[in-house]
Amino acid sequence: MIDVAKDGVLWRVTINRPDKANSLTRDMLTTLAETAEQAADEAQVLVLIGTGKVFSAGADLEEARAGLATDPVWERLSAAVAAFPGLSIAALNGTVAGGAFGMVLACDLRISVSESKFFYPVMKLGFLPQPSDPPRLVSLVGPARAKLILMTGQKVAAAEALAFGLVDEIVDSDGLNERAQEFAADALAATPGHVSAIKQMVN
Repeated sequence: MIDVAKDGVLWRVTINRPDKANSLTRDMLTTLAETAEQAADEAQVLVLIGTGKVFSAGADLEEARAGLATDPVWERLSAAVAAFPGLSIAALNGTVAGGAFGMVLACDLRISVSESKFFYPVMKLGFLPQPSDPPRLVSLVGPARAKLILMTGQKVAAAEALAFGLVDEIVDSDGLNERAQEFAADALAATPGHVSAIKQMVN
């Protein structure tokens, strides 16, 4: 359910459970985290994408009721993506919900199709967000808009997410992979040390 395609130092990681809106089980989250950790030593560009019309609906509901919603695996995943020394790109083929925000917020760039919606209904569900998610969200959209997303459960449309700074560009669904490749081109052509040095300077 997690497909990893390695093209040299470009790794494309696909969440492939479209029949369940790409909802994430603990095994899937562990695979994602392990892949991001391995990529730190072997890849220069890491692209995260989903299959179908939803990037990810967050936690698998059955597993969430059994404790997945508060499992530390979410933080392991977002930490691994954030620590990746190369360029990380979230290529959002559709809606992002709940805990799926963590890996998306941890990426360097976010591009999205126009049909995407973004919502993180932790207030309604009675959970706290993963600890690293609010500060990363604030750094992108500011405190008031972070509260709008986390405390009111509003569904933010792609155009609004672009205006907020939550995503960096909106593209046609047919051009999502191509645009991610264009963003990756310079980092793929550079040396690993050059890529990581620029990233460290920005961070």
